[in-house]
Amino acid sequence: MAKLRVGILFGGRSGEHEVSLLSAASVLNAIDKTKYDVVPIGITKDGRWLTAEHAERLLKGDAGEAARATQTHLRAGDPEATPGAAVLATGEAVVVPPEPAHRGAGLAPFQTEAASLRRAADRAINVDVIFPVLHGTFGEDGTIQGLLELADIAYVGAGVLGSSAGMDKDVMKALFRTAGLPMVKHVTVLRSAWESAPKKVEKLVESKLKYPVFVKPANLGSSVGISKAHDRKELGPAIEEAAKFDRKIVIEEGVGGKKHKAREIECAVLGNDAPKASVAGEIVPCKEFYDYDAKYLIEGSEGIIPAKITKAEMKTVERLAVAAFQAVDCTGLARVDFLMEPKSRKIFVNEINTMPGFTAISMYPKLWAATGISYPELIDRLIQLGIERHEDKKRNRYCR
Repeated sequence: MAKLRVGILFGGRSGEHEVSLLSAASVLNAIDKTKYDVVPIGITKDGRWLTAEHAERLLKGDAGEAARATQTHLRAGDPEATPGAAVLATGEAVVVPPEPAHRGAGLAPFQTEAASLRRAADRAINVDVIFPVLHGTFGEDGTIQGLLELADIAYVGAGVLGSSAGMDKDVMKALFRTAGLPMVKHVTVLRSAWESAPKKVEKLVESKLKYPVFVKPANLGSSVGISKAHDRKELGPAIEEAAKFDRKIVIEEGVGGKKHKAREIECAVLGNDAPKASVAGEIVPCKEFYDYDAKYLIEGSEGIIPAKITKAEMKTVERLAVAAFQAVDCTGLARVDFLMEPKSRKIFVNEINTMPGFTAISMYPKLWAATGISYPELIDRLIQLGIERHEDKKRNRYCR
């Protein structure tokens, strides 16, 4: 029986580019190569698609290239994977987006001359399923998913709707509210509203929320652009920072108030139409909250699995995680993040991450390992879920 050809798609144009490299390196190292033919597919920060030959340098981790290409090494991945960040800075070859092995459908190269078409076809990467280990903008927001849908290629993870809804914190919260999920108080403002009438925005925020507040770009991940504002003096700069990354800014009331910090609980979800939740874990950040630096650059944040909560609280988190997953029409995988008020122990759904960090030491795989699913087995299950979803979608009719 022929092995499935799995394309591991990584890199991308988002601010989480380096995190994607770490996740992809871990997947490439752990995937069962006796079962799958693996095709690494890299996307540079400026949007170029690299050939598998260049992308495979990620596996080798050329430290010399890394020293030339990056100044900061993220600590969040396997140590041997980190130097591979250089591959997308040095790759020169460009490929057309992949087309499926069955060739019954797929992306046509964007040339018109026959010779150009032949040359592009020679460089196309043919795969049965794509594992898009892309985090953040252009990878987790439905854009790459739409490309793969047009190409009729099976892929791992949420579809266009689930990805885009899960990425946009404003839309996500609207869907959570409709599903009756407990959430913290929040308001959403537009960058244009802030730039035209900042005082009005400040009054709106203060009329709806109590300090401290968290200010976030609506569409971004890995806590990029997020600030904690303790008063009006800090609110303006926090909004300015968030506005660099998105036209919509979500402002949330801090759980625990001025005297206490919220407990940060995380739960992993796996499945399509009948998803299951892992045990919950807890993040104890080394900073005031779990921002990008605390996640990837500064040692000291602690992950506790399982979380030190009661059995009843654990069941509540698991139930809410599945409900959040279904509220945004997610498939495949997601990590759902919660905030717990330290005194009342009330639990709030904070957000869903439809392509969470996926290194062997990231919370999503570790939560499943604690639940009884190893990292290689988790990769295998996700590939099968992607194929199952694709086969199910083939049952749809698009004309009478």
